[in-house]
Amino acid sequence: MALPSLHKQWKLQPVAAQQIESLQAVLKIHPALCTLLALRGLSSFDEAKHFFRPQLQDLHDPFLMKGMLIAVQRIEKAIASKESILVYGDYDVDGTTAVSVVYSFLKKHYQGPLDFYIPHRYREGYGISKQGVDYAKEKGFGLMITLDCGIKSVELIRYAQSLGIDVIVCDHHLPDTVLPPALAILNPKQGDCNYPYKELSGCGIGFKLISALAQQWHIDFAELEAYLDLVATSIASDIVPVDGENRVLAFYGIEKINTNPCPSIKALMSLSGVLDKKICLSDLVFVVGPKINAAGRMDDARKVVELFIEQDLEKIKTFAQALMVDNSDRKQVDKNITEEALQLLENDPQLMQKKSTVLYQEHWHKGVVGIVASRLIEHCYRPTIVLAHSNGKVSGSARSVLGFNVYEAIDACADLLENYGGHFYAAGLTMTTDNYPKFIEKFEQVVAARISPEMLFPTIFVDAVIQLEDITMRFYNIVQQFEPFGPSNMRPIFCTLNLRDFQNSSRVLKEQHIKFVLSNTNGTLIEGIGFNMADKYPLLQQAAVNIVYTIDLNEFNGKRNLQLRVIDLKPFPEGFNA
Repeated sequence: MALPSLHKQWKLQPVAAQQIESLQAVLKIHPALCTLLALRGLSSFDEAKHFFRPQLQDLHDPFLMKGMLIAVQRIEKAIASKESILVYGDYDVDGTTAVSVVYSFLKKHYQGPLDFYIPHRYREGYGISKQGVDYAKEKGFGLMITLDCGIKSVELIRYAQSLGIDVIVCDHHLPDTVLPPALAILNPKQGDCNYPYKELSGCGIGFKLISALAQQWHIDFAELEAYLDLVATSIASDIVPVDGENRVLAFYGIEKINTNPCPSIKALMSLSGVLDKKICLSDLVFVVGPKINAAGRMDDARKVVELFIEQDLEKIKTFAQALMVDNSDRKQVDKNITEEALQLLENDPQLMQKKSTVLYQEHWHKGVVGIVASRLIEHCYRPTIVLAHSNGKVSGSARSVLGFNVYEAIDACADLLENYGGHFYAAGLTMTTDNYPKFIEKFEQVVAARISPEMLFPTIFVDAVIQLEDITMRFYNIVQQFEPFGPSNMRPIFCTLNLRDFQNSSRVLKEQHIKFVLSNTNGTLIEGIGFNMADKYPLLQQAAVNIVYTIDLNEFNGKRNLQLRVIDLKPFPEGFNA
């Protein structure tokens, strides 16, 4: 029994016609392109220019962030007295890049005792650990700077204080009502922080800290540009909005990667076979980021920071190869567990009728359960939790579907949990083995009571309906200027209606994909490809279709032509949901 193909809803993004007309009058570009700008909240020539041409001088003064002056003064005091400083960060991409940026900058300007600490995913868990604080005390560190963690570590920071260790917290996660008693907290999401941009990554906040130090020490900003490729990698991998300051940082980080990447990023690109390709933000998400994350998932993420701070090219290559091995192991484990999980679903019709998926096998690897949960949602679109056995407990990760707050659903089961944390679409949780059966039942009850029927179908949000004749090289080039794409600025999705398979030329590739040649009623032709859409092939043989897609540039044997990357198709005149 194969899991059924998911039916997708299409929804056209609403936008005021007057706003489109106003932009078209001043920009003189295709109305669909004006629609894309309007959907991003832009309404004037100056705003569009600002969007298309980000400038580093648009970055905000780091001292606008609450706690920044105190943090800078404390670091200066530590440097003046040759105090030991520990840079502490989480084991994922955001945490390790943040530690690498701050450590490298301090190392360049401080000759005193300096070290970094990355907690072990399985022995210590996420964020500040008691073992980490004890390490700081044992080694004589008087100042600890936490990156991408710490905002919820009230008791552990109080413990550090009791040991005589001052803590500066640099975190971007949503604070609780009670804040930790740190010397300074750098987090724009604090209710009383007036910093204009709230969505920086953890590495982005680390970058603002070294920007403040550079400003205080009269160091030219050009020195900081060396770290922008790591900042862009964190923005891509931590799935933060790509607007405001993040757009500026990502724009220049990608530019640096494509012109003069740091040796560590270059080594990872080379081993991944993309060194000669023009890199975009999605390449960092799907090519570079997984190699970095694999170290913490499969082994020890400390080697990631060692890679990023190393200067010797041979050692860099060795560290990069170690990450490649970890990632290869991760992919195999991920594949095996995903196949087992899908088999469990296929073999149990009762599971298929539920509004949630919760699966647990003792032998599964905790490091990949979050990835597996995401893959399961591609087959069964509903809130999903995948759990494994870890340190005598049942522990794992949750992933959600559009519009459903999985963190709140888990919070409603708090009486059955030992520990949990996360946000709207992703969370982690731990429970005793005795509570696992009760948790499955209660979580299903909570989800069933809160989830609406439309949330159980994936939605494709279409930006604009266009004709095949609109798809020109000029149109495509302007679309590309919307890069870097990511949350809050996703790659534009278009829809075209009433197309047919041209002379039955479409075909199935490798029993999975469809290669298209489509025509409209005017005889305009365009090529396209639909990955993992072989089940849709019969529709092409029967009738006209409507399609949703993105536009790609295909380069082959020195020739360049535009093609459609088809996301979904439906029989004409089927299409949009209200």
